[in-house]
Amino acid sequence: MIIGLVTAVAASACYGTGSVLQAVGSRKSARQEAAKASSSGTTQHGGPSLSSTAKAAVTWEFMVGTFLDFLGFGLGALAARMLPLFLSQTVISANLVVTALLSIKLLGIRLTKPEWASIGVVCSALVLLATAAGHEGGGDTPMSTHWWLLIISVVLMGGGTVAVRLLGGRAAILAGLLSGLGFGAIGVGVRILDGIDPFDLPKLIADPALYAILISGAVGMYLHTVALQIGSVNGATAALVVGETILPGMIGVLLLGDNSRPGFAWVAVLGFVLAVAGAVAVAWFGEPDTPAEAEPEPQELQPSAVR
Repeated sequence: MIIGLVTAVAASACYGTGSVLQAVGSRKSARQEAAKASSSGTTQHGGPSLSSTAKAAVTWEFMVGTFLDFLGFGLGALAARMLPLFLSQTVISANLVVTALLSIKLLGIRLTKPEWASIGVVCSALVLLATAAGHEGGGDTPMSTHWWLLIISVVLMGGGTVAVRLLGGRAAILAGLLSGLGFGAIGVGVRILDGIDPFDLPKLIADPALYAILISGAVGMYLHTVALQIGSVNGATAALVVGETILPGMIGVLLLGDNSRPGFAWVAVLGFVLAVAGAVAVAWFGEPDTPAEAEPEPQELQPSAVR
């Protein structure tokens, strides 16, 4: 349990730091597009074009952030196999706190009192969850479950990408939510993946859950990048938290046998609800990202679209 918690906290730190660095890179790219007065940086609906997103991905800040995301993915996968999903996913989603704190320094964002209070609620909820968590369930599920995970992942990621592009500049929260669902699908997929223990490469390659993980991870990363380009970094991350926490936590309890300590079920439920509510509150109270000091250049960091 302790090793799993440490692993989940490390994954959270990697994800949170990576999100802020990716936001810095995304907004640097958006600023350069605006300076060139290029219309190719946005779609007809006002969202970032594929070329604009690709340019954001080659900034050094974004590449370092992406490396940290991959590192966080590996650590999160380990945590998902050692902890109940309602605990591992919630601890990992506490990267919202890391994101909020680092955004003060790197993006010059001021957090409001309600945002600080919401972050405090998330931290308190994590303490409750850690106190209440019992043993994780097994990953033995029918093969039909693996196929359903793949089908749902394809529908959510494919349909979500189309919806985000149609909504354009208004899609920041939706993109964050869908990326969170993608990362949540990774947590579920890692838990049920065959061929890991003991390692069996042919069995691993034949498992539909592996392809659900790959699709959800790749498209989830893209949608997360879009959310950071067009919306508040804290708001987008908060939406991601909701997506990667609620559904995987429910699946873990209902299908995979995750449970709390005897007599602590109400504490686990309370912690889970508070964690999600705190994340939603950060998105609700969060202002569009504005710099702490009124300097001309940072003012251009904000894309034309808001959440």
